[in-house]
Amino acid sequence: MASSNFSNDVLLEILSRADLKTMKKCRILSKECKDLTYESNFMQLHSQRTMIMVGYLLQSLQSCRFDSLFLSIDNSDSDRKLIPNFLDFLSEREPVKILATVDEGLVFCCTRQFRGDKFYICKPSTQQSEVVPSPNPRYFTEKVGMLVLGSKPLRFKIVRLSDSMHYQVEHAWPGCSEDDSEDGFDDGCYSHKQYHCEIFDSKSWEWSQSDDLMLSYYEVFNNKPTVSACGGLHWLMYNMEQHISNIWSFYGDKDNWTTSSLPDYVGRNYQRSTNLATCEGSLALICVDNDINSVDVWVPRDCSHQIWIKKVRVNLEHINGEIGHACVDSFYNADTLFIIGLWTTVFYNFKTEKFRSINLPLNYQKPESIYFIQSDFELVQFKP
Repeated sequence: MASSNFSNDVLLEILSRADLKTMKKCRILSKECKDLTYESNFMQLHSQRTMIMVGYLLQSLQSCRFDSLFLSIDNSDSDRKLIPNFLDFLSEREPVKILATVDEGLVFCCTRQFRGDKFYICKPSTQQSEVVPSPNPRYFTEKVGMLVLGSKPLRFKIVRLSDSMHYQVEHAWPGCSEDDSEDGFDDGCYSHKQYHCEIFDSKSWEWSQSDDLMLSYYEVFNNKPTVSACGGLHWLMYNMEQHISNIWSFYGDKDNWTTSSLPDYVGRNYQRSTNLATCEGSLALICVDNDINSVDVWVPRDCSHQIWIKKVRVNLEHINGEIGHACVDSFYNADTLFIIGLWTTVFYNFKTEKFRSINLPLNYQKPESIYFIQSDFELVQFKP
């Protein structure tokens, strides 16, 4: 036991001084290294020693205007737990809308211009930005996701799924038209939906059209941001006809789609709300009882996401009085849940049963979107 403690202490001292990229690479060395780097104590120490930025990027929408805020409990600058106007370096006049992020600290966003939206890829920690060509303006954006394929040189991909009434009518079953029903839709005709899929590759610095994503007419996306994990982008879907949920995933190395099922108890349980998240670098399901008394966390046994294992059950009864009308958003680290309520956030460490609350500004009654980012302050080269 003493030898084991000594080994962990040595690992803590070494890895907590490593730069962000090196620390992440060390996670593949052993299970001990991986587990250690996701613990709350390690994350705080590593942030302070290496001056990295780790926390949540929140966006609010008030009177058709977006506002961004960075929130942290481990920021190396202890006096700055809330950093308002986080993306104002992009535009002083136009509000910036966040479309996607990756925890490496990159943000894909846009500003509304007179002649159309202007798109950017940026790194807020260094305040670098680069204009990205606009995707096809004909279609309405449904979902956007981003993943990093390499760091030296930097290579990333952005996936945009879009939908439009015009596009749906063009691709209806033969013999169907908008006049087939009073509202332009007929369940007999529209038994499927096709989402236009575009992929931006930083290597070529242009958008390309991929195969359309074909879904059942009754399948809908949940309202959470895209989850990036295990080399892929993942969306939680709900089938309104069959009353079950499943996951659609896009993998950037082969540009292919896969689908996976949820555990039966999770996918068909009406008494629970389910969110897709990441836990220790893996895809995870956060399942919350309607009375918010407990949270079950499920993780896949392997990268195929076909077999799920319950990782932990977290009891929330003793903090219900503190969080009020709140929802469990994600894992901040291996032992801490991030909970969002009205004008407040809660970081709850379920191992120590301690929590920390941070009040939000008045225009953040309930954030429009929430993204986790972990970023160093090294300059990057966006374009090849």
